Amino acid sequence: MIRLLKLAVVICLVWSGYWAVSGYGLRTGIESWLEVRRADGWLAEYSELSTKGYPTRHVTRLVNPALADPHTGAAWRADYLEFSSPAIWPGRQTLHFAPQNQRLSYLDQTSVINARNLRADLSLAPGLALEVQEMTLTGDQWEISDGSRAQSAGDDIALRLIQQDDPARYALEMGVNGFRPGQELRDLMGSAQDLPDRFETLTLLADISFDRPWDRSALEVSRPQPRHIDLKKAQLRWGALDLLAAGQVSVDEAGIPTGSVTLKAENWREMLRMAEAAGAIPSQYMVTTERVLSMFSGIGGNPNALDLTLEFRNGFVTLGPIPIGPAPRLILH
Repeated sequence: MIRLLKLAVVICLVWSGYWAVSGYGLRTGIESWLEVRRADGWLAEYSELSTKGYPTRHVTRLVNPALADPHTGAAWRADYLEFSSPAIWPGRQTLHFAPQNQRLSYLDQTSVINARNLRADLSLAPGLALEVQEMTLTGDQWEISDGSRAQSAGDDIALRLIQQDDPARYALEMGVNGFRPGQELRDLMGSAQDLPDRFETLTLLADISFDRPWDRSALEVSRPQPRHIDLKKAQLRWGALDLLAAGQVSVDEAGIPTGSVTLKAENWREMLRMAEAAGAIPSQYMVTTERVLSMFSGIGGNPNALDLTLEFRNGFVTLGPIPIGPAPRLILH
């Protein structure tokens, strides 16, 4: 019995030493990373750094963190950011974000994020690169505003990124329940006032191949860029509007897509007017576009339903036989 007690004491002492050393290593790693960012010209600040969670976890909290990358114009600050991982393996990190007043800026545009239970679960491959094997972002009752009025909101959000056999290829799943566009977004889209205040469905399923895997360099150096997108399903259902999309596009180094996306739309005339209001379709093309689409919708027997293909070719995009304009550049900044 005494021997067992001595063995238990030794195990506790060894484990306590391991927990303290690894916790110190985590804190030092965070401090070193921030110091390197400052040497690169970033703003990288915090007011306090602490670790708790003994004996099973390491919970490291940054109080008042602020990051700003002068090379991209992106910046972020919050009341706190908390890293939580099993003491036995720091490669499974959970990031808990402050529920109020996170500020995300890009150049001169700033958005304020408020979200309950916002967290990111990361599974990282062993090694210094910290390659992302899986990432899940979830949150409840979120809102993005300009500081005075809501730009968009939702009941929850779930986003999942899963690395495939090819390390640079990821499966993307996203779903938002109760998505609510703010008044500014509704005005921008020119949406009808009789549309409900929230979407019934907003989902996205896709496989995306990037030019390299997502790892620590994505934050330190530059973002991996998409090279092939297999859009399995994207659906938006908003009142009487129902849009379903699927297709494949390849993306060159300049961000120019080539390929096609099939669109199925219910009440497409309202969507067409919203696209014009948002500037997606030039006004001078509207009369011709609506006339041609009316002809195509009539072929299926339902004048309110449309089944067409969006073609991306030579830097331009067409909707069926109708030229829309220059294709968007798919570049992650």
